[in-house]
Amino acid sequence: MNSFLQSLRNLGTARLTAIAGGGVAVLAFFIYVLARMSTPPMEMLYGGLDLADANQIVNKLQAEKVTYELRHEGSEIWVPRDHKLDLRVKMAEQQLPSGGSVANGYELFDKSDMLGSTSFAQNVNLLRAMEGELARTIRTISHVKSARVHLVLPKREVFSRETQEPSASIILQMDGPGRLSKQQVQAIQHLVAAAVPKLKASRISIVDDKGTLLARGAGDENQAMAERAEDMKLDTEQRLQRTIETLLERSIGADRVRAEVAVELDMDRVATTQESYDPESKVERSHVTVEEGEQTTDAENSSVSVQQNLPDAGASNPGARSQSKQNRTQETVNYEISKTTKNQVKEMGGVRRITAAVLVDGSYSPPAEGQKKLTYAARSDKEMEQIAALVRNAIGYDANRGDQVEVINLPFVGHDEPEPDNAEAKIFGMDRDFVEKVGSNLGLSVVAILFLLLVLRPLVSRAVESMAAQATTPDGRRLMAAGAPSLPPPPPAPGMLPEEMESVDELIDIDKVEGRVKASSMRKIGEIVEKHPEEALSIIRAWMYSDI
Repeated sequence: MNSFLQSLRNLGTARLTAIAGGGVAVLAFFIYVLARMSTPPMEMLYGGLDLADANQIVNKLQAEKVTYELRHEGSEIWVPRDHKLDLRVKMAEQQLPSGGSVANGYELFDKSDMLGSTSFAQNVNLLRAMEGELARTIRTISHVKSARVHLVLPKREVFSRETQEPSASIILQMDGPGRLSKQQVQAIQHLVAAAVPKLKASRISIVDDKGTLLARGAGDENQAMAERAEDMKLDTEQRLQRTIETLLERSIGADRVRAEVAVELDMDRVATTQESYDPESKVERSHVTVEEGEQTTDAENSSVSVQQNLPDAGASNPGARSQSKQNRTQETVNYEISKTTKNQVKEMGGVRRITAAVLVDGSYSPPAEGQKKLTYAARSDKEMEQIAALVRNAIGYDANRGDQVEVINLPFVGHDEPEPDNAEAKIFGMDRDFVEKVGSNLGLSVVAILFLLLVLRPLVSRAVESMAAQATTPDGRRLMAAGAPSLPPPPPAPGMLPEEMESVDELIDIDKVEGRVKASSMRKIGEIVEKHPEEALSIIRAWMYSDI
């Protein structure tokens, strides 16, 4: 024990402090690892919660005595992995999370006290249930975090012929920076309108959490049509503008062309009915032929007598007679002439006129001597005509309807400035930031290696060698048990003379020490045992263990 304490004293304060610090760090590391291994792994129960839902869920977890963690400012709740699924089932039984909405839906009618409620309370609960169900449905749309729906269902007044139409207002809270497209907003309008009786999509207003009006519930079909026409006009102009700029930037370069397009649309909806007949195309429908024949006979004697009135007067009085015969034929043919009836409906949105103005930048050459700015050069007439032809073909130019295209070449502001010289920002052809980052990493690596080799390694070696020493005689010789493994001699103490170093090496040499011990007398051994009883005892114990 005394030799061990003496070895610790020989190490010095700095070395003992370093060893103690390393031991404390290792102990702290093992304590942390054991704590992490003993703590059950945590998983997220719910994320993106409102404060109201988080409060209700935390109260339920505290009542169940379940360990939990709140993260991300209370919007996430983490629980042990083995309790996650059970807790979700229990929370779903309590309708949690509810999305911060008081109206849960048609579950309001599941309560037992609804039998004794009044008709007014039933109507209010029905309205709340409809709002809650619509809010749930809207939350299923992507980028929608929560929704609030307010319905106005007016009652028909007694003895009143005028009726008020229902309306609705919706506020949306978005999940992150994403925003709904125009088609998604219209889809929400039609969804709510189809779920509420007699509600029109034009009477639904939609606002997001930033206060931006997404849909105007005007209630006027003419105003809605005007808004739709304006949106169609803007979409057409922006589409043509992007087409021109994308086409020209491939040859001129990025940020060197600007285009503005104005479109006049025909917003009239025309219905035309046209009937046409083809006289050359006829089909026989019916054919009728009528034939008539007539024959008459007259006598020449015009006197009247009794004999003429007797039977067989003509036979008894053969005289001169006159006869007449007439035939008539009538033919009627009916024909059907081909007839074409055309009903044509012309929807709004036809293009009446397109006007395009295109501004094109020129080319730049290195600055002249004594100048700081680049030299501007306008494009040739041939090149400008080619650009104008491309623009006309891109927008569907039609001279008959009065389209106009103007392409002008002018210098852009700021493009005549020379590009900054990045030679100062480069070292050996590489970016200065990259070189500095690599150099700092290399410097830290070299410092860490030097610390390990020059500081930590000598400290650890000296500590191991000092603690491995079993005993030391007053004259500096180590006593070793017979058969004990030999250790390398410790490094010489600083300041020793060469003669002293040779003597120390000679005394520490295990082979010489063993030979002298064998050749020494019992008297010398007795003196050593008397002077160093503890070391002798350790040697005897070593012999005993070696015999075993």
